[in-house]
Amino acid sequence: MLRKYKVPKTILWVINLLLIFLLIFTLFRVVTYFAFKPKGLSFTDLIPSFLMGIQYDLRWISIILLPIVVTSMMPQFSPFYSSRNKKWWTWYLAVVTFIVFIFFAADFGSFSYNQTRVDAGAMNFAEDFSISWQMMWQTYPMIWMLLGLIIAVLLFRWMYHKSHWRVINRTDGLGIPYRRKFFIMAALILGLFVYGRLSWPPLTWKHCFVFRDNFKSYLALNPLQNFFATLRLRAPEYNEQKARESFPLVADWMQLPDKKNFSYRRVISPGSHALESRPNIVLVMCESFSMYKSSMSGNPLKTTPFFDSMTAKGIFFERCFSPHFSTARGLFAIVTGIPDAQQFKFSTRNPLALEQHTIIDNFEGYSKHYFLGGNPEFNNFEGLLKNIDGLQMHTEGSFSSPKVNVWGISDKDLFLEANNVFKKEKAPFFAIVQTSDNHRPYMIPEHDSDFVKVEVDDETLQKYGFESLNEYNTFRYSDHCFKKFIEAAGKEDYFHNTIFVFIGDHGVAGNADAMYPPAWTEYRLTDEHVPLLFYAPYLLAPQRRSEVVSQIDVLPTIAGMVQQPYVNTTLGRDLLDPEKKNNFAFITNTAGKIGMVTDDFYFIRNLNFPDEQLVPVRYNGLSYTKVQKDSVQHRLSEFTSAFFETARYMLMNNKKD
Repeated sequence: MLRKYKVPKTILWVINLLLIFLLIFTLFRVVTYFAFKPKGLSFTDLIPSFLMGIQYDLRWISIILLPIVVTSMMPQFSPFYSSRNKKWWTWYLAVVTFIVFIFFAADFGSFSYNQTRVDAGAMNFAEDFSISWQMMWQTYPMIWMLLGLIIAVLLFRWMYHKSHWRVINRTDGLGIPYRRKFFIMAALILGLFVYGRLSWPPLTWKHCFVFRDNFKSYLALNPLQNFFATLRLRAPEYNEQKARESFPLVADWMQLPDKKNFSYRRVISPGSHALESRPNIVLVMCESFSMYKSSMSGNPLKTTPFFDSMTAKGIFFERCFSPHFSTARGLFAIVTGIPDAQQFKFSTRNPLALEQHTIIDNFEGYSKHYFLGGNPEFNNFEGLLKNIDGLQMHTEGSFSSPKVNVWGISDKDLFLEANNVFKKEKAPFFAIVQTSDNHRPYMIPEHDSDFVKVEVDDETLQKYGFESLNEYNTFRYSDHCFKKFIEAAGKEDYFHNTIFVFIGDHGVAGNADAMYPPAWTEYRLTDEHVPLLFYAPYLLAPQRRSEVVSQIDVLPTIAGMVQQPYVNTTLGRDLLDPEKKNNFAFITNTAGKIGMVTDDFYFIRNLNFPDEQLVPVRYNGLSYTKVQKDSVQHRLSEFTSAFFETARYMLMNNKKD
């Protein structure tokens, strides 16, 4: 029929290409559906998502094809003008296909890891491309993956070439003249597809959230739409007026002495439990130290027997939460006392958020150290840590131990190198030791013959939260490193007057059903649930604490143990303060949700569409009436919003004195 009306060859080819690309995008959405669909959602339930997905797909396919139509308005640039033009345009399509497939691959990884489409948060790692690439190279069979991708792209280039030839074959001898009106009409139709709908306003990223279900919404989106739509959300966003309006409520929850003046600054004098011995502080931030995978949770795989034994001799908080899933955000929360509540960009990557006040500066007369086995430029850890007065950096290139992988020297060697520094110190010291082995590529150094790997079958691993044997043994290796560190430190004089603080930087998603209530797995509290231990056998009486606490509480608690006043300007609290009430931990993530964990509930709010949930988080034998639950939900809803606005404001306004 199109030949009958003598439609130009270029337009016929563009129609063929549109159908090919629509098939590619649709197949990827179908694969996403089968790979990640939650229980209880059938294909019929998701038909509206597929239909909206076609609208998003047509937008991006049109963006790809418009250059061909627009430039072909000048006949000498048409793909059918010369063999050279055909070559250039088929290569253009091959390059675009390569980029699209890269987005698809990144999106598949993001969905499997975060249950969201790939978004602008990926730029946090693209900004450290060299280190991120090394990590992927050491983790995955990148040569085979790239080779497969290249073969697929070349196959599609052949298909584009074949489609071009078929158009010529079917139109040869028909004497089809050049008619610009067809190109104008095609450009207008493609432009309408880019607009996305037949009414005002145009199709936007937000329209997919009409389904009020995260999976349905993300299934409708495609990776390109989600990534480019969220790029603009990387800029810091806060509302001072909302933060001021939220102050009385947050101040009441936090029991601040002054609930009228808009200031979180308070000078805190030493309490009765403060130590006069000016103890050393060693704060260990443990990579991916997920509580449910550890022995402390009751996990029968016995991954951390040594750490478990330490908890019996220290003050152990079994329900601590990081505010977000990320090492950079964990470091930020611990050092500043502020949850990194920006959605798509690490605050360590935001120059305007780096000059933060930190309680560490109140440790006057202390030498200060930071130990990292690798490069501190990754996620700009260094930019944040430079705020600490007089901090000595011990990082990649300054160690005698051999580099093991992209993350630098092994954690065991890092601990032993740190111990060598500590034992030479004459003044009290405050040190941060940041581990990194318990992370892909899950490599245990061959020279560490003291550690013995064990075999566990796949079914058992998955039942208790591990995705692979390598991950399981690397988690066990973390415990081995803690043991070697404490054994080495125990032989030195400084050990008797040192408080060792161990906290996970974040958790890891996985199956925690064998250890915790369903909320941990279903609502991914596993992402943020981490152990917190204050270990000083000669200084602290053992306690096991079950209240909910947060990473932001770590520094105020440490400062409260030392006989010196300190200035707290943010949201963390001294966990050992006997007057403390209202146990809570704020959580946010890139899936567009904020939440608050309390001793009994997890409250969740979706930022993209009106949706709130209240989920029980512990078995306590208590039952709540609907009226009681509604009352709790209302209270937590107000507080979560207030805390969120306060945190976003503080990220940009907690300047160092």
